[in-house]
Amino acid sequence: MRWIRAAGRGLLVLIVVMTGYVASGARADEGGGDGRGPLTLATAGDLTGYLGPLLQGWNRAHPGERVTLVELPDSADETHAQMATDLRDGDRSRFDVLNIDVSWTSEFAAAGWIRPLPADRFPLRDFLAPVVDTATYDGRLYAVPYVTNAGLLLYRADVLAEEGVPPPRTWAELERYARTIAPKHGLDGYAGQFLPYEGLTVNAAEAVYSAGGSVLGDEGERVTVDSAAAREGIGFLARGVREGWIPKRALTYKEEESKQAFQDGRLLFLRNWPYAYVAASAPSSKVAGRVGAVPLPGPDGPGTSVLGGSNLAVNTHARHPDSAARLIAYLTSEPVQRQVLTRGALPPVRAALYEDPGLIRAFPYLPTLRESVLAAAPRPKSPRYDQVSLVVQSVVHDAMAGHETPEAAVRRLARELAAISR
Repeated sequence: MRWIRAAGRGLLVLIVVMTGYVASGARADEGGGDGRGPLTLATAGDLTGYLGPLLQGWNRAHPGERVTLVELPDSADETHAQMATDLRDGDRSRFDVLNIDVSWTSEFAAAGWIRPLPADRFPLRDFLAPVVDTATYDGRLYAVPYVTNAGLLLYRADVLAEEGVPPPRTWAELERYARTIAPKHGLDGYAGQFLPYEGLTVNAAEAVYSAGGSVLGDEGERVTVDSAAAREGIGFLARGVREGWIPKRALTYKEEESKQAFQDGRLLFLRNWPYAYVAASAPSSKVAGRVGAVPLPGPDGPGTSVLGGSNLAVNTHARHPDSAARLIAYLTSEPVQRQVLTRGALPPVRAALYEDPGLIRAFPYLPTLRESVLAAAPRPKSPRYDQVSLVVQSVVHDAMAGHETPEAAVRRLARELAAISR
């Protein structure tokens, strides 16, 4: 019996030693126990192919922390669904770094899917000020701004010049030009992204914000949309379809369809992101050299854009969180942010790049975009943002399609958002 007990103790010691050895070996295989090692970066589809070369630069300099790029679907809704499924139910450590839409930060943070980040590790003071707010939740930094965006009003500069009028600064001017000038030139008046998807949430929020209203307050805990401003903003969009200066076909437009309509020479005015300006100005565009861009108009002057773009976050279950944070610092550094613009045509978050004369020559819309970003506001913050967005899309599309009045739409919107917030 003594021999059996001694053998048992020896076997236990051996198991403990071997377990420690295997665990140590596993950590060594993953890059060590100091939080550094290989990474995966998940993002929506990279349509311009710019991100691969940026990551190659990191991989050459950090062979022990190589990044594997995982491209998810192009659609933001599909990307969100796949990330959420993996983080909630699937392989929660599959992705180390997540390139998430700015509107998802609150949801992912509240769900515990992404970890808080030390603000002093990143040069947040060098970023355009409004973009930092999109990366916070409940007073803490949960992501780092990577690219930003703001809506612009693209217009046919040649047509307005021929008519002797400046680009519109107010809704009234936009309506008048779209109703009177556009038909004279065989054009539709105005379009945005009005299919019921995330783009319509953005367009609707911009209309409400521009009129001085809001949708939610207190991180989504309070519904504030039942207001005269919301009725005015949604009424502006619904009136456009009813009166015809927004074509009914625009109710089927997403970003790409609306961009194509403008660059094919079928629209006088278009609300879209800056990438549409680049496409419309390209040699292959039918309106190349005849495009201008100004901030979105509002009821009495410049309106308010919704902030677009994406933030970089670290998965709570990331295998190598220190490497993940180091990668984020690399991707938001000044040299890489410059390449984000020049290679990817994506607006950077670094403020100084918007005042670079060489970049302004290559991207003439940068000063206008800077003005729009500085005056922009984030989408409604809520840990249930996906549900909030679905409600906004549905209700506003019904109002624009004439199924209910703007007043009834706002009351319904308030009721359905309150049900989500409970």
